[in-house]
Formats: sequence, structure tokens, C-alpha cells
Amino acid sequence: MFRSPGAIALQLGPLTIRWYGVLIALAVLVGTTLAQREARRKGLDPEPLMNTIVIGIVAALVGARLYYVAFNWDYYAGNLTKILAVWEGGLAIHGGLLGGLLGGGAYALRRRLPVTHYLDICAPSLILGQAIGRWGNFFNQEAFGTPTDLPWGLFIDPGHRPPALAQFEFFHPTFLYESLWNLLVFTVLVALLRRPLERSPGGLFLAYLGLYSAGRFFIEGLRVDSLMLGPLRAAQVVSLLLVAASGAGLLYLLRAGGPAPRST
Repeated sequence: MFRSPGAIALQLGPLTIRWYGVLIALAVLVGTTLAQREARRKGLDPEPLMNTIVIGIVAALVGARLYYVAFNWDYYAGNLTKILAVWEGGLAIHGGLLGGLLGGGAYALRRRLPVTHYLDICAPSLILGQAIGRWGNFFNQEAFGTPTDLPWGLFIDPGHRPPALAQFEFFHPTFLYESLWNLLVFTVLVALLRRPLERSPGGLFLAYLGLYSAGRFFIEGLRVDSLMLGPLRAAQVVSLLLVAASGAGLLYLLRAGGPAPRST
């Protein structure tokens, strides 16, 4: 059993530094560094890639917040100032993916940059950044699962428990499950799939979407704070669609691209 030490990392007078923001910044730093290295490995100039990434990150943050706010509009309609309070949590991964793809993709297309190569470069960075960022949910005591008596159960303070589950103390640490799954996906992408898919630009990104979404579908089933699409969990619906799109896209690319190059 374990518990969060709290959302605040450092308090310096009126300045409050929260773990959520620290982890997002760390995820961006690690992800961009990894992407730069991968661009150089592929023989591409990292400067235009970094410009694309910066625009993609800004668009992703906006998309992630708007997606979350849209599904919780009843709350934010009466608390409009809270829409900007991203440090309190409330960023949806699927909204971030959509925003980042639209923003970064539009910029890359306008500059006639190699979009599919950029997507493949960024895929490992994205999943590794998600693995790091999920720990922000731990410090904020959010995105946890149903009650559990397992040894790794997460203690949730009474003020963060859903009213219907107020009598329970320990819950599934779904943030941890997803973080570990994301690390596994990162390893698979880099160690097993990167070289075989090099002749199919866009393939590694599609593999990332499919693998991440497969894990997210099952983990989402444990959560008690899912964004809902009518009677369905929105993340599960989107995950199924992404798994299907990933599989169809990979099949098309592999058929069109021929066999992968052999190592010599």
C-alpha cells in the first residue's frame, strides 16, 4: 500500500510549484531530447523538427484541456476561470493527440516537411512522455481505479474519493498500470519495431497508436473517473477506433512497402 505525498512540490512564498507541472515539463524535456537524437540518427536536420514539435506541444496542451473541459462542461460552465487551471489536472491524452497532430501536422505540411518520418521519430518520445506524465495523476490523487485490497493499493484521501466510494481507502493505481504499460510499449517500439518498420514511414507511429490504445482500453475499465460518451467510456471507444485504424494502416503500409531491410 502507498499514498501520494501531495500535489505541491515546492512552496516559495506566493510561488507554488506543483508536481503535475514539473512532470509535464520533464516529459517534454525527455521527449524532445530523444526526438532530436532520433532525427540525427535518421540523417534529418533536427531544427525544423523541433519547430514542429514546439507547435505540436502547444496544440496538444490546448487540445488535451479542451477535450477534458468539453466532457465536464457542467462543472466548468459555472467555473470558467478554472478552465485555465491545468496545474490542478484535467488533461485528456486523446485530446492532446488530436491537438498535437492537427497543430504539428498542419505546420509540417505547410513547410513541406517529411510528416510521416516526423511521426515515426516522435512516437517513442510520445509514449515515454506519457509514462512520465502519468505520475502527475499520482500526486494529484486522480485517475485512480476501483477499490482494492491488493498489496499495491493506492491510499486516496477522503476529499478525493467519489461520494459513492467514500467508505473505501485503497484503490487500484491505474496511473501506475498505464505508466508501466507505456514503458513496455516504448521498449517494443525502440527495440523490436523501429528497424523492421523503417521502410514503411508512418508505421512506427501507427504501432504506437495501436499498442498504447490496446492497453488503455483495458486499464480504462478500472477507472472510476472516466469521461463518458453516453453510457460508454469515451477513452474505450476512442481506443477501439485507434486500434482498428492502426491495424488497417499498418497492413496497408506493409503491403505497399514490401519486405523490411535485413540487417547486415
